[in-house]
Amino acid sequence: MSTAYLGLGGNLGSRRQYLADAVLALNSGAGIHVEKISSVYQTKPVGVVDQPDFFNLVVQVASSLTARELLVCCLQIETKLGRVRAERWGPRTIDLDVLWFDGVPLNEADLVLPHPRLKERAFVLVPLAEIAPTLLLDGVRVDELATRLDQSGLQLLGSLDSLPA
Repeated sequence: MSTAYLGLGGNLGSRRQYLADAVLALNSGAGIHVEKISSVYQTKPVGVVDQPDFFNLVVQVASSLTARELLVCCLQIETKLGRVRAERWGPRTIDLDVLWFDGVPLNEADLVLPHPRLKERAFVLVPLAEIAPTLLLDGVRVDELATRLDQSGLQLLGSLDSLPA
């Protein structure tokens, strides 16, 4: 089994419900088991800033899938949950990103691992540090990298289960 970390986020509709549905879909998928779920963070949008705030979290999964198969599964879940790719960094019901996969670097047109902007984004790095503080990115612990980023746009909301539907 491989270990992977996935970033989940969305800013349309019932943001909490879309996150919960995505986690359930991941756990229901053949060859995937969700092992850890970070807290949920409300975050300001990046790129296109004139849109609602996001709810974000990170999950750790054990998987018998390859990195590419896991990406395909994530894209299928996005489609199932109504994701429409109309604008880069635009509003969305749900987004699932493969952030890290067994520490194996990959550089393909549609899949770069670790995620190319992982170390720049507090909305991913902070929840990742919560569930995998000693994970190394370029030889530096994730919890240390998280402290280097501006976290002013993040608001800790609590566990996914504790948020109102």
